[in-house]
Parts: sequence; structure tokens; C-alpha cells
Amino acid sequence: MSIDYGEKYVGLATFIPGNDPYPLCFERIRFQSPKQLISDLIKYVSEEAIAVLVLGIPRLLDGKETKATEKIKHFGELLKASIPNVCVYFQDETLSTFDAKDRMKNSPEFNFKVAMDKIDMVSAVIILEDFIADKNQLSE
Repeated sequence: MSIDYGEKYVGLATFIPGNDPYPLCFERIRFQSPKQLISDLIKYVSEEAIAVLVLGIPRLLDGKETKATEKIKHFGELLKASIPNVCVYFQDETLSTFDAKDRMKNSPEFNFKVAMDKIDMVSAVIILEDFIADKNQLSE
């Protein structure tokens, strides 16, 4: 499961190798607090038998970290401590929202329009696709 962490909404995507053809939109959560988000994620991990969480990390185009990067990394550490039986990875999410908007504008699934109520989930799909591609490159 991948997480597109946001201050207003959090997008989630899932992928089950051998079952799903590609990463799929899963859920959009209204962000209330890190504690609430971790509670929701614990529930999803249990219900969906999630073994891996991939947390999108924002960076500037030049690769430098921002205050948001630090905040999300801190959240990732809280997540690791709260769900120790699940592997938590960080994945660069630079331009994922831009890419999600572009994907929606070019897809009949979204009626060729940007659906703001789905943008977080599509960003999470892109984060998960990038994570899978990076892992596949490492194994080659």
C-alpha cells in the first residue's frame, strides 16, 4: 500500500502481485492528525493483510529536502514504531501530483478531467508504480 500524505487529504493505493494487474486507487482519508491517520492505517493493514507501506516523500526539483520532507519522514518513523510487523519504505514523490493531473486529463476513466476528489489516490498509485519500478531495477 502506498501513501500520498497531505495536510488535508491522504491518498492510498494498493497492489497485490499476482492478483492486481497494476497499482489501484484504494481510499482517500480526510487528514485530522498523525495519530488518527496511523489508526486508520493500522485498520487497513489488518483488514487488507498489507505487508508493505510505501510513504511518498516530497523533495524540490533539485532533490533538496523541505520542511514537508522532514515532517513526513518523522511521520514515517512514527508509522514504523506503530506497525512494527510491516515494512515501511520511503519513495520520492516529486511531481506525483502534477503527473496525476496529467494522467487524469488523458484518461477516459476520469472523463478526461482532473477529479480533485481522486487526485490523492492517483498520486498514491504513481508513488507505488515508481516504487515497484525502482525495486525491479535493483533486482536486474
